[in-house]
Amino acid sequence: MGQRLRAIFADYDWRSDPNKPFQRTSYLELLLTRNLSLNDEMTVRMELANEELRAGRSERAVEAMETLVKHIQPHLSEIPKQMQAEIHQLLALSYLRLGEQENCVGMHNALSCNFPLRGGGIHTKTRGAEGAVREYAIALELNPASNLCRWLLNLAYMQLGRYPQDVPKKWLAPPRLFESEYDIGFFPDVAMLAGADVFERSGGVLIEDFDGDGLLDIMLSSSGPLDPMHFLHNNGDGTFTDRTREAGLADEVGGLNMVLTDYNNDGHPDVLVLRGGWWGKYGEYPMSLLRNNGDGTFDDVTEEAGLLFTGPGQTAAWADYDGDGWLDLFVGHESRPGDEHPSQLFHNNHDGTFTEVKAPSGSGTEMESSLGSNLGFVKGVAWGDYNNDGWPDLYVSTMFGPSYLFRNDGPRDPQHSRNGEWKFTDVTKQAGLGGKRYTFPTWFFDYDNDGWLDIFAGGYSTTSMEDVGSFELGKPHHASVSHLYRNNHDGTFTDEPHAAGLDRAITVMGAGFGDLDDDGWLDVYLGLGDPSFEALLPNRMFRNDEGRYFQDVTTAGGFGNLQKGHAIAFADLEGNGNEDVFEELGGAYPGDGFHAALYRNPGHGNHWITLALQGVKTNRAAYGARIKVTIQDGGRERSVYRAVGSVSSFGGNPMEQHIGLGKANVVQSVEIWWPVSGTRQVFHNVAVDRTYHVREDRNALEPVAVKTFEIGKTKVAMPMHEHAHH
Repeated sequence: MGQRLRAIFADYDWRSDPNKPFQRTSYLELLLTRNLSLNDEMTVRMELANEELRAGRSERAVEAMETLVKHIQPHLSEIPKQMQAEIHQLLALSYLRLGEQENCVGMHNALSCNFPLRGGGIHTKTRGAEGAVREYAIALELNPASNLCRWLLNLAYMQLGRYPQDVPKKWLAPPRLFESEYDIGFFPDVAMLAGADVFERSGGVLIEDFDGDGLLDIMLSSSGPLDPMHFLHNNGDGTFTDRTREAGLADEVGGLNMVLTDYNNDGHPDVLVLRGGWWGKYGEYPMSLLRNNGDGTFDDVTEEAGLLFTGPGQTAAWADYDGDGWLDLFVGHESRPGDEHPSQLFHNNHDGTFTEVKAPSGSGTEMESSLGSNLGFVKGVAWGDYNNDGWPDLYVSTMFGPSYLFRNDGPRDPQHSRNGEWKFTDVTKQAGLGGKRYTFPTWFFDYDNDGWLDIFAGGYSTTSMEDVGSFELGKPHHASVSHLYRNNHDGTFTDEPHAAGLDRAITVMGAGFGDLDDDGWLDVYLGLGDPSFEALLPNRMFRNDEGRYFQDVTTAGGFGNLQKGHAIAFADLEGNGNEDVFEELGGAYPGDGFHAALYRNPGHGNHWITLALQGVKTNRAAYGARIKVTIQDGGRERSVYRAVGSVSSFGGNPMEQHIGLGKANVVQSVEIWWPVSGTRQVFHNVAVDRTYHVREDRNALEPVAVKTFEIGKTKVAMPMHEHAHH
C-alpha cells in the first residue's frame, strides 16, 4: 500500500497540490528575480509568505513580508489603506507563527498553547510575539474594524505574559469572555510524561486494546500523504512505547481519520484508515482496511477485501444494517460539481470480503436510496437506531448542502431477506432535519438519557477569518454553529435552541464525547480550527448538566489548546474508572504539525461500571446493542443509556462501554438488548467500580481484572512536581 500511496503523491502537480508548498516557494522566489511592477511584487511576496507558512518556514515568511514592507514605504500614497492593513496583518501572522514554533513546538511543555496562556505557556523566546504585537497594532490603526486582528493581538500579549494589563483598552478582549460555567477540576496534559506526545498533522486517533493484553493502546494517523502512522503500546506502567514498525504499520502513510471495527468477528479490533479528505482531485487516495492478527501486528487487506477504491473522504461508519451478524460499511465521499464521488455502501460477505451495494432497480413512491449515490460533500456519517425498531439508520452530514437521515426499512422482500435488496428511505424532511446546515462531525448519542438516540452535528464554515475574531470577542459573526437534534420519540427531531449550549463553538473539526465526571451524562469535546494559520481558537469542552444544558468548562479543565483540534477519544487509560481525553492536534498543511495532548482525569468521587460486550449471534463487537443501567442516585431512581457501536464520525473511543453512576453505590439493574437474537439480558444488584465481560449467550456478568496505574508515577518517570518547570 505504501508504494501505491507514494506513487499517487509523486504524480500530482506541485503547482496546485496543497501538500507541495516547498516546490511553489522556489517558483515564487524565481518570479521575484524578474522586473515586477509594485502590484505584482505585492501579490508574489504575499503568496510566497503564505506558502512559506504552509511549509513550516515562518522565519522565511517574516523575511518575505519585512522586505515587502520596506519596498512599499516610498509608495504608501498609492496603496489603499485596506491593502496596507493586509500586508501588516500577514507580517503579524508570520511573527505569531514564528513564536509558536520557537516556543510551543521547539520548547514544548504541558501548558504550551493552552489557553488562557500562563506558566509554561508564556513564551521565553519573545521575538515572535513582540513582532506580532507591533504589526497587529499597525494593522488595527489602518483597519480598526478587524476583530480578527484584535483577537490575535490579545493572544500575542498573552504569549508575552502581558495580558490583560498592557493591552490597549480599545482593543482588550475582556477576561470574563473566557470564564468557565462550572469547575470540572483541572485535567493536566500528561502526554509528554506518558511518551504519547506524538508530533503530527491533523489525523485520526483510536484507543483500544489492540494486542489483547488487557491494556488500552493508542493508534494515530496523520493526514500528510507521506506522514507515518503511530501504534503506541500501553506498557501498563503509565508509559507507552511506539511499536509502529513491529506492528507492520510503517508503510501505512497518510490518513485523515480512522474507524474501529471487528469486520471478521475474530475478537481482534481492526482499523479502517481514510485518506484524501478536503483535497478534491488531489485526494484520489485509497482507504486501507487493516486486519488485526491478534498478536500486535496488522496486515493491509484492502485489496483482497474488495475495498480498493479511491476518492477524497475522511468519514465512514460500521453497522450490521441487515442483521446477519456481520458488520457492513458505509463510506462517505466528498463531491463537488465537476468532481463527483458517490458515497458507498458495502455488504459484508462473511468471508473477509465485501460487495458494494448498488442502487436498487426501479424506485418506489418514496425517495429510496442505496446510500451509494452522490450525497454531496460528505464530512460525517453515523449509524444509530433512532426509532428503536431494531434496524440501524444512517445520518449523513455534509458541508455545502443538506444533510440526510436514511431510515432503515429492512428487506424489500421479507421472505428472502438474506439475498434480497435492502430498503433505506430518505426521511430527512419529515424528521425535521431539512435545510442547508454546513456541518462536519456527527454522531448519535442519548444526551438526555431518555432511551432514544439524539443527533449532534458540528458546524463548520466561515465567511472569512474575521468570523474567528468576532466569535472569540463575543461579537456578531457569520460562521455556522453546531446543531443538537433532540429525538421526539415519534420519528421527528427538535433542533434544540442554541444546541443546548453547544453552539458556542465554530469551525468544529475533531469531536468526541464521554463522561468526564462519571455522573452518567455524556459530555462533549469539540476540536476547533480550519487550515488557515489565523484560525486560532481554544478547543472547547462542554459538561452535560443532566441533559438540560451543556456548560462550558474549557478553561477550568485546561482543555483550551489553541492549536487545531483534531481527532478526540475518551478512554479510561489508567484503569481507575476515570475517563481521560486524548486529542491529536495539528492542521492541514505540512508546516502545521503539533504535539498530541493527553488530559488526565483528576477524578470526581463518583462511581462507575465498564461493560465489555461480546456478540455471538449479534456481531462480535456488539455494534447495535443497547444498554440501560438503572440506579438510585441522590435519593431518586434514574436510568443511564448507551448505544454500542460506530456512533462517532471522528476519532474513536474503546468498544467497551464506560458508564458513570454518580453517587450510586450499587446498580439496581443492567439491561442489555442484543439486536440479532433479540435477547434481553437483565442483571440485578450489580457491584460498582468494576469492569464486566458480557456474552450474548451467557446470562452472567463476568468480572474482569483490570491493571491500574497512574501516568507520571512510575519508577522510570520523575515525580510530576519535578516536571513542572520544564
